[in-house]
Amino acid sequence: MKLSIGQAGMSGVGLALLVALAGAGGVAAVVFSSPWPLAVGLVLGFYALFAIRVADQWEKIAVLRFGRYLGLRGPGLFHMIPVIDTVSLAVDQRVRVANVSAESTLTRDTVPVNVDAIVFWLVWNAEKAILEVQDFEEAISLSAQTALRESIGRHELHQMVAERELLGQELQRILDEKTNPWGITVQSVEIRDVQIPSQLQDAMSREAQAERERRARTILGQAEQEIADKFAAAAMIYHDNPVALHLRAMNMLYEAIKEKGSMIIVPSTAVETMGLGGMLGTASLGGAKLPAQGFQP
Repeated sequence: MKLSIGQAGMSGVGLALLVALAGAGGVAAVVFSSPWPLAVGLVLGFYALFAIRVADQWEKIAVLRFGRYLGLRGPGLFHMIPVIDTVSLAVDQRVRVANVSAESTLTRDTVPVNVDAIVFWLVWNAEKAILEVQDFEEAISLSAQTALRESIGRHELHQMVAERELLGQELQRILDEKTNPWGITVQSVEIRDVQIPSQLQDAMSREAQAERERRARTILGQAEQEIADKFAAAAMIYHDNPVALHLRAMNMLYEAIKEKGSMIIVPSTAVETMGLGGMLGTASLGGAKLPAQGFQP
């Protein structure tokens, strides 16, 4: 993680100071006709080039003096002593994303799956992240991949497909416990995709179709049973009340012939059972004209 002075490169501030001091030294050299001011200006410019650094708003940089940790610097301008001090790589404290994948990993019920996940993490303590682990980005990636494989092995396939959120929460808890001593926290883990072999997809599709058909048949049987119970209860009511049965039969005939003048052929036994013949005859007699008085048969 250390970055030596020779590897640091030129910063914009140091370069600007170098140019300014060199210009001032050149002017002084012209005025006083001596090369010493120019040399002094160049030395000060080179010193500022390597001694003054800039850290962005979201960055923290560790400074080491003679190899011992001196403190964190940034954001903004900070000063270091060339050759004596060294600086680490800048630590980005923004939320970062790591893509993790586990290919051909066996589930608890021995099904090979390919799982893709996203890990959201951030560095909350730059000092620990720099001093406790050599390369925390690679450590996060490898730890997340290992935890993902272990979690897949503890779950069955249907749990991984139906309970992705719970699987992500379990991975987040495992990774957070591991990375907290490094000054890093894992905010969340999201399971993006769970891929299974195509042959298994066909088998699962047939299984789902058979399960839906079984449910449909079960529901149909329950409906038939409920209808039979209702019919049995209605039969008991009609058995104790013949008038209600006759009214129901007449209502059924009326409903059948009321639209578009439909015609229904009803057996004579049914008419006699309902007493329709007597009722129709009584209605006809009631509407017929009475014979004249004095008529002799």
